Amino acid sequence: MTGEELREVMRRFPAPVAVVTTEVDGERFGLTVGSLVSLSLAPPLVGISIGKDSSSHEPLRQAAGWTASLLAGSQQTVAQHFARRGIPPVALWNGVDVREGTRGPLVVGALAWLECRTVSQHDAGDHTIFVGEVESTERGATGPGLVYRDGGFLPA
Repeated sequence: MTGEELREVMRRFPAPVAVVTTEVDGERFGLTVGSLVSLSLAPPLVGISIGKDSSSHEPLRQAAGWTASLLAGSQQTVAQHFARRGIPPVALWNGVDVREGTRGPLVVGALAWLECRTVSQHDAGDHTIFVGEVESTERGATGPGLVYRDGGFLPA
């Protein structure tokens, strides 16, 4: 079994799409994830899995928390924007409509937002699993959400 074989199998299963952001020493970081999962209701915990090769990995490790904007079905371009590699953090925010959050910028037009305090980090091969205690939630737009399936972003 190879990583590429696993990737091909997992691409058949839709994954919800979110943009995770944080801010460290006044610098904003953000990336698209398909790994946001609810872990516990009491206490309210969610998890994200971030590749160690991501430019946002170390900032997330350093930050006390992060935000997740759960993308609407119409936000494919936002998902693609934050999925690009090699973009300097300052340039990442050009042309993206965000508003300030407690733990990082919030993407305008999302279905909902979560603001989380990092409570643990777990080594998981070439990724780190970040567990966040949800400090606040907010509902946004109504309608379909965005999922990742077969290598593309689709409304669902």
